[in-house]
Amino acid sequence: MTSTSTHAFWLAGRQATGDETFDVTSPWDGRTVGTVSVPTDAQVEEAVAAAYAVKDEFAATPAHVRAAALNHVADRLGERTEEIAQLISAENGKPIKWARGEVGRAVSVFRFAAEEARRFNGGEAQRLDTDAGGVGRLALTRRFSRGVVLGIAPFNFPLNLCAHKVAPALAVGAPIILKPAPATPLSGLILGELLAETDIPAGSWSVLTVANDKMPALVQDERLPVISFTGSDKVGYAIMDSVPRKHCTLELGGNGAAVVLGDFSSEEDLDWAATRIATFSNYQGGQSCISVQRVIADASVYDRLVPKIVAAVEAQVTGDPSDPSTEVGPLVDENAAKRVESWVDEAVEAGARLLTGGKRDGASYAPTVLADLPADVTLSCEEVFGPVLSVQKVDGEKEAFEAVNSSKYGLQAGLFTHDIQAAFRGHRALEVGGVIVGDVPSYRADQMPYGGVKQSGVGREGVRYAMDDYTYERVMVLTGIDL
Repeated sequence: MTSTSTHAFWLAGRQATGDETFDVTSPWDGRTVGTVSVPTDAQVEEAVAAAYAVKDEFAATPAHVRAAALNHVADRLGERTEEIAQLISAENGKPIKWARGEVGRAVSVFRFAAEEARRFNGGEAQRLDTDAGGVGRLALTRRFSRGVVLGIAPFNFPLNLCAHKVAPALAVGAPIILKPAPATPLSGLILGELLAETDIPAGSWSVLTVANDKMPALVQDERLPVISFTGSDKVGYAIMDSVPRKHCTLELGGNGAAVVLGDFSSEEDLDWAATRIATFSNYQGGQSCISVQRVIADASVYDRLVPKIVAAVEAQVTGDPSDPSTEVGPLVDENAAKRVESWVDEAVEAGARLLTGGKRDGASYAPTVLADLPADVTLSCEEVFGPVLSVQKVDGEKEAFEAVNSSKYGLQAGLFTHDIQAAFRGHRALEVGGVIVGDVPSYRADQMPYGGVKQSGVGREGVRYAMDDYTYERVMVLTGIDL
């Protein structure tokens, strides 16, 4: 998909253009996918002022109005699935099979938000005469919007992670200013097209293609009390540190581990684990916070599992993301691939064994498996955000769980076991936001709470849970009530 026209941004519900533009290029072949207009400082100020001015009106909008708008976006995304999937694939380099899945997930996010908008904030009544001083009193607790949300989205899921900012905000009646990633803004702008077809107040949303170096002023703006950021831990914590009095939701990096315990030992078990590990260490080019980066296998299964993983990784179809058979496309740009290359080279020079892969071609990096990874190399300590995984042998469950927890990150972990007791022990012991039993850490349902601990962030996404983050409790006490 190539566009020769300039894509406008969305300023308080209407299309607008600024004085400058930038090109969006395909990571696969470098062609120009689209040209995007950049808002001026005055236009950014107009969007913020409009959102702040409409916040009380929008918060009072009837639930059915917000739900109808969210359902409309879900319907229109579904109708335009193939068109939008092609756009995601073009600007992001994501294989079309994964891009189609991303659109389907975004449909669900808006559908879930519409459902939650109808039942959210019904209020909780609490009788207070459980104490003598509370006789005749009843507390009613409801949730109210914290105010305008600044949603900052990453490049790796350019539609669905924009949806996870926009849909919960609109569901609770919180205006939102969405800032899509500069590498992949076109998918976010599509949401603007669809929101413009609804009846929600114009100032309640903007999609601004602001350059990253212009963001500090927006982050600091006191009219934007909520910041929802998905991206690197370095940037996320810099944002939070710069605005200590704001409410920040940060979904940051990971170093996803898949643990294979000794009871998961039949050939069928190991084939399943190897296939899932190979697929989800490389899907999205490994550019997912919950992709498999570490395999931690019990010594009793390690020697049989590793060759299966290597074979399954080598079977991944790489190449043109527009080809329906392609499973692994390029990284977002050549610099990203060069970074991954340098990290793998560093690990090999330090003593890691390269079992497969390890080659770069432009923005593409071959699916890679390493063994004997030294604990102090970058690949062991940081999030690779590329198609690279390491395999590690451990002796027993305790050592496996300790290996998972040795990371500074704690987003999700996969736990391959048939032992329900081991599953519960893992749920208790693993310092992560989610434990996926019987599968890789890469599983995410868009309605479940999603987020991490340690340096993987604060707060939770997942529609209802983000709605909680964007609101606060306010109590009303009724006096003189005959209970």
